[in-house]
Formats: sequence, C-alpha cells, structure tokens
Amino acid sequence: MELPERTVPVERLQLGDHACLEVGDGESSWAVFTAYTRTSLARQEKVLLVMDPDDLQDDEVVALLDQGGIEATQARANGQLSLKRTPQMYLPDGRFQKERTIEAYRAEVERAHQEGWAGLRVAADMSWAPKTGLDDDILLDYEASVAPLFADPLFTAICWYDRQRFGRTLLDDMARVHPLRVTDGPATRTDFVEILRAAVSRKDTRTVLDLRDLCFMEASCAWQLIALAGSLPPGSEVTVRCGELLALVLRQLGAEGVPQMVLDVVEEAVR
Repeated sequence: MELPERTVPVERLQLGDHACLEVGDGESSWAVFTAYTRTSLARQEKVLLVMDPDDLQDDEVVALLDQGGIEATQARANGQLSLKRTPQMYLPDGRFQKERTIEAYRAEVERAHQEGWAGLRVAADMSWAPKTGLDDDILLDYEASVAPLFADPLFTAICWYDRQRFGRTLLDDMARVHPLRVTDGPATRTDFVEILRAAVSRKDTRTVLDLRDLCFMEASCAWQLIALAGSLPPGSEVTVRCGELLALVLRQLGAEGVPQMVLDVVEEAVR
C-alpha cells in the first residue's frame, strides 16, 4: 500500500490541515478522537464531531471524551463542543450535494469565528457514504473539492473511514487525496502508567521525563503523573520535558501546585 508522504500524530494537526484516519479498533480510535478534542479545547478552538446516527448517544460520546474529567462536559455546556449527526451535514433532505455540504461547513467555520473561538476543528464519520450507496468516485471528488475550505486557517478536519465499511482500494485513494494522514493506535493506559511509575518511583531525587514525542496523554495518565510526583519526598524533583499542549493539560490538572514537579516546556517546531 502506498502511504501519503505526511503522516502525523493527531495533536500535531494545525489549523488549515485536512487529514484522514482509518479506524478499526474502537478503543484506539477513541483515544485519537479524545486527543484531537482535548488539543482543540486547550487551544480555544471549537470542536464539531459529526457522528453516525446509529453510533453512541451524545452523553456517551462526552463521557468517553472526558475519561473521568469534566473538560468535554464544560465545553459542551459553553458551546465549544458541538455534536451533530451525519444526516444534518451531508444528507439534510436524504440526498448528498457536494456544494451544499461545502457551504454547510463554511457556515460552521463562520459561526465558530463569530462566537469568538480561535478556529473550528471537525471530525466526521464518513460511513454515511456506503450506507447510502454513494459512488466511490463521487466521494473522492468531494474530498478533493473541499480544499478551498482549508485555505482559511480557521478550519481543521479529520475524515474517518471505517475499514469494515470501505474497501482497501478506496482507503488507499483517500490516503492520496488527503494532504495528511493521522496515526492510529497509541500506547495503552496501563503500559504508560507502568512506565511512569517505574521512572518516577525510583530513589533518585532528580528525575527527567522526556515526553516531547508523546502522541497523547489521557487525563487519567496525567493525573497519575502529577500524583506520583506529589508523593515523592520533599526536595525531590521530577522535570517533565514536553511540548506546549501537554504542558497546558498538566497545568489545567494542577501540576503547578506540586512542588516536586517542574515543567520544561519546549516550543513545538512548525512543520
């Protein structure tokens, strides 16, 4: 299979990026969606999730995104997080019309701007297409035609394609049509917490954790890191070397209130 030239972790997507994501395993896919949402919320961007009507209910989606926290719940309450179903965006009268869909997304970008958000991030389930019998060529033409939307650096989108619904040929074509592809399958929570515990719980009074290349940290993992640092004896120091977004998440969860933790924030390189 020929892969696109640019494959990136989800948190490195920037405003103006258009990416595709192949999904298979539900748990790993939701880890990607959670990372995408939390990154966007931290950047003060609006998030629009366009879900299949037969998928989870809105409250279930928010609970998955929160993972024991309250960020997604708060964002939904203040309008920063919006959930819609695919017929609203793609099939409002039961038919797909390319230009109408593009205009609908352009209106969503303008609405986010008027509401005062830094931009709009969309993640859209494309499973509506095979369900309605849409021709593959029409879907490819649509994905290629949305390029002008991304000329405005207020818009980012992930189009996700379920491997069980789309053939390999179309998935490969989608990888070529989209400028970027998002990596899937981050490390499990258990693995990550075990690594943290082994690194932080040593008898060394000074520990440096280099997390600059970390693709995603769940809220529960961030809490574990902060709690582990806080449990160390006075005078101990855990330096967390990380990017700006992870530092923001740690600060939001109270890292700066833990004397044993020091954040060494490394400016993220521009692609």
